[in-house]
Amino acid sequence: MIAAGVLAFREGLEAALVIGIVLGILRQIGRSSYGRMVWLGAAVAGLVSLTAGLGLQALGIAFEGPAEAIFEGLAMLAAGGVLTWMIFWMDRQGRSVQTDLEQDVQEAAGGGRWAVLSLAFVAVLREGIELALFLTAAAFTATAGATLVGALLGLAGAAVAGWLLFATTARLNVRSFFRLTSFLLILFAAGLVAHGVHELNEIGWIPPVVEPVWDLNPVLDEGSGLGQLLSALFGYNGNPSLTEVTAYVGYWAVVLLALLRGKKVAAIRRSDTPPKPARS
Repeated sequence: MIAAGVLAFREGLEAALVIGIVLGILRQIGRSSYGRMVWLGAAVAGLVSLTAGLGLQALGIAFEGPAEAIFEGLAMLAAGGVLTWMIFWMDRQGRSVQTDLEQDVQEAAGGGRWAVLSLAFVAVLREGIELALFLTAAAFTATAGATLVGALLGLAGAAVAGWLLFATTARLNVRSFFRLTSFLLILFAAGLVAHGVHELNEIGWIPPVVEPVWDLNPVLDEGSGLGQLLSALFGYNGNPSLTEVTAYVGYWAVVLLALLRGKKVAAIRRSDTPPKPARS
């Protein structure tokens, strides 16, 4: 439930920030009348995302036996991959997201109401489809009811936070918010990758090599309340296979090294950029 709540809160708040920025820019350029099209585009994107999520859940329920394990394993790996892409995208583009969005809104406003609707639809749909995929994968590591409750609480929290940000003088350090949640997403993604490998171990698509590497269930049973919580959040498995452990550790190593390399490259580029001349 916690994993679903954090994911839903992040995606929901990101969508709320996008809508707020779009509405603010439209007001600045004297196109406040286009606000209804923004809300319409966001609503349609929400319905499409909900339909996609229900479809993925129905598809997962329809499978049985080995097909179910294949679907769950591939869905978890896909969700882990999308989470990873989102982490790297935000790390590279986080500083310029608002500037790019402002430019897109100004261009869309010049194209009329339907262009503004399309912009809002695509922006919110991306968050919605990502969330649908994440929640589908999260439901495999927890009960469907707990996942649903967590998602609803997360979305409700995002709606309240978004309203507070735009109805008061409160300010959110967007960069710090996404940096913190990106760290949590790395934890979730590593767990999803490990869970996905575990499912594919069960059907023989990925050999376990050594199974188990260790057995911590006598100390912390993965079926206990704490064990289930750690499993949903961090991919805890009391008796993992060697390939499952390798996937988990390898994921962390690759992601952290790639993030560090990206920061070094960005720092070099900033140092090579000549300073802007001072205004007289």
